Amino acid sequence: MLKIKNINVSYGGIKALQDVSLEVPEGKVVTLIGANGAGKSTLLKSIAGIVTPDSGSIEFLGNNIAGNKVYKTVGEGIALVPEGRKVFTDLTVAENLKIGSFLRNDKKEIEKDMEWIYSLFPRLKERSWQYAGTLSGGEQQMLAVGRALMSRPKLMMMDEPSLGLAPLVVQDIFSIIKEVNKSGVTILLIEQNANMALKTADLAYVLETGKIVLSGSGKDLLENESVKEAYLGKKKNK
Repeated sequence: MLKIKNINVSYGGIKALQDVSLEVPEGKVVTLIGANGAGKSTLLKSIAGIVTPDSGSIEFLGNNIAGNKVYKTVGEGIALVPEGRKVFTDLTVAENLKIGSFLRNDKKEIEKDMEWIYSLFPRLKERSWQYAGTLSGGEQQMLAVGRALMSRPKLMMMDEPSLGLAPLVVQDIFSIIKEVNKSGVTILLIEQNANMALKTADLAYVLETGKIVLSGSGKDLLENESVKEAYLGKKKNK
């Protein structure tokens, strides 16, 4: 579905991504783990059209989308749930969701999708006329996911969805990721909680200082000794 080949991105002469190549197969959950500053968010921004790569290609369903404007990327079927949620705090829950469908004009289908979002997130339905800024962190994350789903994406990218959330809420968020994936949406996930991410992912990549250094199934990386030591807080047996 998504094929990234040798993309390079630099900021003011500093290389953020160096010859990064990866694939996201249709229908799968793919995760990208790595330390802060490894280039994970830069990769998602490059796919979304927020950042233009210096070189390389980003193919989505056979089309090279590298350098596309953000709205074109959304139109192609890619949605981003940004780090920090970025909900519109002065708008209601319902208004935030409707913004997610800004490229659509099928009113009846939009209403159906709103109901589907509310069935996924009953708390959002209870708070549909509440201002988004008054929601808890977990509820705002649910709203950010719901808003992304309103564009009917084929691929949903998520940047640190569990950041700053209580452990019980994190469990809820990962349950939702699985549920959304079951509905037919492919997921590309960046997550600091490597343990949860690898348990959820079909396929995983490790990014270090702008380079892919390891890849495999989520299960394989969960059992990899160097991954355990670097990202799961487990020391190698001597």
